[in-house]
Amino acid sequence: MSAPRFSPAFREQLQALFAWRRDVRAFRTDPLPAGLLDELVATACLAPSVGLSQPWRFVEVTEPGRRAAIRANFEAANAAALAAQAHHRQAAYARLKLAGLDEAPCHLAVFADAGTTQGHGLGRRTMPEAVDYSAVLAIHTLWLAARAADVGVGWVSILDPAGVAAALDVPESWHFVGYLCIGYPQAEQETPTLETAGWEHRRPAGSFLLRR
Repeated sequence: MSAPRFSPAFREQLQALFAWRRDVRAFRTDPLPAGLLDELVATACLAPSVGLSQPWRFVEVTEPGRRAAIRANFEAANAAALAAQAHHRQAAYARLKLAGLDEAPCHLAVFADAGTTQGHGLGRRTMPEAVDYSAVLAIHTLWLAARAADVGVGWVSILDPAGVAAALDVPESWHFVGYLCIGYPQAEQETPTLETAGWEHRRPAGSFLLRR
């Protein structure tokens, strides 16, 4: 079976997909089509992983009590984050809507299983954190697949990891990586929300490249 060849038109569309991926913060409450989440997870599992360990573990959070525990976790962590901001930035931080926990129809917690024997430890002796990096790549792959299906993803990072693991009752070897809100965005916008709000601005790619 020969490898596919991707046309200039496809590459242009792919670039548009990268450019229009957004960290969605405001969702509609419409449910996702049946089977779509399973499709997104299957696509996420095509991501590269250290030693082909596939350490990502996904938890769909549907029970109201567990969702409430995650919401309380966020509120406590967000209050602490607000207090830690410099005084002149606290008002700007308070105006940001940092979670879609109330509106998004789908909640997906992502963990990395540090105890997995799959991959036989290849590539992890000197950099064990590569297990977490692999789970991050799965998240990004899912994120792009969701955007291609007109579905938004919001990554809630303002959470206490130990509290999330306890609320979801996962094995001790699972390390919390990210909590995703998934659903249809209330609006599409070309400029990222944080840039629109004046929180930060995107820098040109050349400013990140160092040549030796």
